[in-house]
Amino acid sequence: MTARIGVVTFPGSLDDRDTQRAIRLAGAEPVALWHKDKDLKQVDAVVLCGGFSYGDYLRAGAIARFSPVMEPLLEQAKAGLPVLGICNGFQILTEAHLLPGTMLRNNHLHFICRDQKLRVENASTAWTTDYSAGQEIHIPLKNNDGQYVADAYTLGKLEAEGRVAFRYLDFNPNGSQRDIAGVSNEAGNVVGLMPHPEHAVEPLIGTGRTDGLPFFTSILKKLVNA
Repeated sequence: MTARIGVVTFPGSLDDRDTQRAIRLAGAEPVALWHKDKDLKQVDAVVLCGGFSYGDYLRAGAIARFSPVMEPLLEQAKAGLPVLGICNGFQILTEAHLLPGTMLRNNHLHFICRDQKLRVENASTAWTTDYSAGQEIHIPLKNNDGQYVADAYTLGKLEAEGRVAFRYLDFNPNGSQRDIAGVSNEAGNVVGLMPHPEHAVEPLIGTGRTDGLPFFTSILKKLVNA
């Protein structure tokens, strides 16, 4: 059977179609999920895509966290459902406390859009097994509220447990503490990052490379081998 990966669309989502395309290119079946649905349609994994859910009012991701779709997602993620949060999706996962820390306005107070160099720190999560630890990749980045912050205890715990999934290299684009670009939960089934792997899956778009495709092939292999 073909793996089915849900992509949630909130009011203000921008990258749902791009994410669906990336999933299709990896060989899985994308399943559109609407933010008002309480049914995840028996998908095998879920991606919360980028954009500006609810216009980023209050805080980025703060309103989306209470959308009806989040109720079954929270329950199933805690039970092991693989979930990937990209940019606004990462912000939603922190607001929902599926991932630690929070996202603040970029320290330079400007929107940023650039190709970003990252180092893969954890290649053992559900979404990163097709990478190698220490591998350097280029992934597009576009955000206004991308500064990852957490208290000293949480940062130390993330480092000690190997839960920093990605780190910015050469240039910290938003002031994120310890150059953190993405983190995972303890089980490794939930991952969030600010850069956009769905924009780096074909040579003719994004960075001109396919460095983002392993996110989607990683989860496909995990689901097929489960």
